[in-house]
Amino acid sequence: MPPRTGPAESPAVVLVDTSVWIDVFRKPARLRLADLVDVDEVVTVLPIVQEVLQGFREERAFAVAREAMLAFTILESPLDADVFLEAAGLYRAARRAGLTVRSGVDCLIAACALRHDATVLHQDRDFDALARVSPLKAQSVTLTARH
Repeated sequence: MPPRTGPAESPAVVLVDTSVWIDVFRKPARLRLADLVDVDEVVTVLPIVQEVLQGFREERAFAVAREAMLAFTILESPLDADVFLEAAGLYRAARRAGLTVRSGVDCLIAACALRHDATVLHQDRDFDALARVSPLKAQSVTLTARH
């Protein structure tokens, strides 16, 4: 991927976390992705694909979600050792700052986002903690009243 020189020259990249996808795929849906972000800006990583897909019980819903998830650009595929080392560094930085990150997978997702200057769209406090100890761009989504 070519280096980015600034937001005016490069399109936005939004990495939608599992915590958001759960409410997008829920029946009835609690969030509409198009209400949150330009869908053309959405990317994913394989750990998110796994987390999302492993939650489906019904085969038809699984197939629809699999097709949807794999239609997005996948960052850091395949994952290499450097990404895991960066994730470990993020976890350790949070610990040194007195912050608890509950999921090592969230550190891996954050490391992927940092490598691509992507904003993580989430409903998970781990990303807010990681943004406090790194240049991670994290945007929290809150559920509004149901329609």
